[in-house]
Amino acid sequence: MIFNVQRYSTHDGPGIRTVVFLKGCSLSCTWCQNPESRSARPDVLFDSRLCSAGCQHCAQAFPHAVTLADGGIQIHREHFLVSDLCQLEQVCPAGALSACGEETDIDALMKQILRDKPFYQRTGGGVTLSGGEPFMQPQTALTLLQRCRQEGLHTAVESCLHVPWKYIEPSLGALDLLLADLKHVDDAPFNRLTGGSAKRVLDNFRRLAAAGQKIVVRVPLIPDFNADRASVRQIVDFAADETGCEAIHFLPYHTLGINKYVLLGQPYLAPRQPLNDPDLLTFAQEYAAGKGLCVQLRG
Repeated sequence: MIFNVQRYSTHDGPGIRTVVFLKGCSLSCTWCQNPESRSARPDVLFDSRLCSAGCQHCAQAFPHAVTLADGGIQIHREHFLVSDLCQLEQVCPAGALSACGEETDIDALMKQILRDKPFYQRTGGGVTLSGGEPFMQPQTALTLLQRCRQEGLHTAVESCLHVPWKYIEPSLGALDLLLADLKHVDDAPFNRLTGGSAKRVLDNFRRLAAAGQKIVVRVPLIPDFNADRASVRQIVDFAADETGCEAIHFLPYHTLGINKYVLLGQPYLAPRQPLNDPDLLTFAQEYAAGKGLCVQLRG
């Protein structure tokens, strides 16, 4: 189950890459910029700005899931059937209704990936699995990584590491680079804003270090969560001392994904303003460099 394939990416590993976005995540981070990735099932997106309620095509096609009210329509996402999803874009002439997420097979994905093999070879690029959390689909992740390796492609995975170790371990032999989130080392704030366990993530980092996996640590800097010197210091200390990583990337909080919550009919619970703290960013970069890490500040 995937929700996007992005070609010509230059921010998800070395060189030019194709990024395959798999659906499903075990965390519910309030600041998530890809909320359409959370569910393992397809999502129904509704853009009211494109809707012409007068046509009533959707209400006629899906009376069990769309109702008319006050001159507009109301979408009841929980009532859509799986068989409805492939019809959404055909039924809605304005494109206001669409489905996010589709089942595909490995052969079809590989055919798409291999279109750009010359670019991977020239730039040292390859394929990155992202999400969501790719390891929530462990067999799909393993098979894709193995097939890419067979084609001589560099492989990478972007992961929050909030999955059982048994989901991760089988893929290590086919994985060149892991881009792993280290959001916090304290379980209480981690659980409060992600719904998960920091201990699970830290334990997986330690196991990866013991396995000799090449890791780049990524730190999303979120206001009222970890965008403070004490939290940054703890995160960097753990990254430097226990992950075996050589590089750390700081990702300042932004709000570019807010409209996705509107399309999904979900509330946006994170801060409405991007992080604006140059002093903290300077401190984070200098402190991490002082611990011997290669540092990048990413947009």
